[in-house]
Amino acid sequence: MNAHRGTAVLSTATLKVQPTTTELSDNHRLRLFSGSANIQLSQEVARYLGMDLGPMIRKRFADGELYVQIQESIRGCDVYLIQPCCHPVNDNLMELLIMVDACRRASARQVTAVIPYYGYARADRKTAGRESITAKLVANLITEAGASRVLAMDLHSAQIQGYFDIPVDHVYSVPVLLEYLSTKQLSDIVVVSPDVGGVARARAFAKKLGDSPLAIIDKRRHAHNVAEVLNVVGDVKNKTAVLVDDMIDTAGTISEAARLLRKEGARQVYACATHAVFSPPAIERLSTGLFEEIIVTNTIPIPESARFPQLKILSVANLLGETIWRIHEDSSVSSMFR
Repeated sequence: MNAHRGTAVLSTATLKVQPTTTELSDNHRLRLFSGSANIQLSQEVARYLGMDLGPMIRKRFADGELYVQIQESIRGCDVYLIQPCCHPVNDNLMELLIMVDACRRASARQVTAVIPYYGYARADRKTAGRESITAKLVANLITEAGASRVLAMDLHSAQIQGYFDIPVDHVYSVPVLLEYLSTKQLSDIVVVSPDVGGVARARAFAKKLGDSPLAIIDKRRHAHNVAEVLNVVGDVKNKTAVLVDDMIDTAGTISEAARLLRKEGARQVYACATHAVFSPPAIERLSTGLFEEIIVTNTIPIPESARFPQLKILSVANLLGETIWRIHEDSSVSSMFR
């Protein structure tokens, strides 16, 4: 095995180390398959691992039902299924469940659901009567389908790991985002959380960004996807504000936060988010000149029609590939983020 694979990983440049053919043909046999949600990301992960995506048939019946068939023997193999639960969420989630079930029935040794974007995560607790906790419901579905473990990236809340009764490896896009920000040579940085719920995430980001100061946006949410930004807690005047969140959906919160930061005297405003959900009217809100740059990752595919000059897309393929290899080799995953 490569001796340096157990060392800490912060730069995507240091991740690019290909395993040899001999390593990939060990007695546990690693197999990688992709759902239809983000094939490009899956191909990049496969390239990092020095292997090909496994052959699979995906089709629909006339009534819209999904059909999946694995096209090679996976008996006794460690199988990794890459499928973000992005738009169309229900179809992509159902496809993941069918893939898991197909692999389990094909006698795979272990089936890992690699979910770069975990859908239905925002309903992670009851905030009113007669609500469903969909984050837990989806966890139950994935477990009952036959997944042996889950690899997820930047869950909406860390508590979702506890909704699974199987092992969960929770990884973060922070190394990728920090590496890119370091090339910008920004000065007088203040990391900003767009709401109170994201303070822990923003604080951890600020610590890794040279112990930068932290500011918080005081926000009131009146309904789903409807938020009112009230004021800034912290000093942002004449500073470079870096807004940090796990996702950008309709961009209402983050665009209002940027507008308030400009009003409070911020010299520059950057936005960093892992998941570019970009539901309408996100593109219109983000491309109005409020931001110097919106930095996201490719956990969710972004079509050309949804791209604009201020958008920067970073790949998390090397990070996911390294994590898959470490899981397969029973090596430490957490050491990648120290």
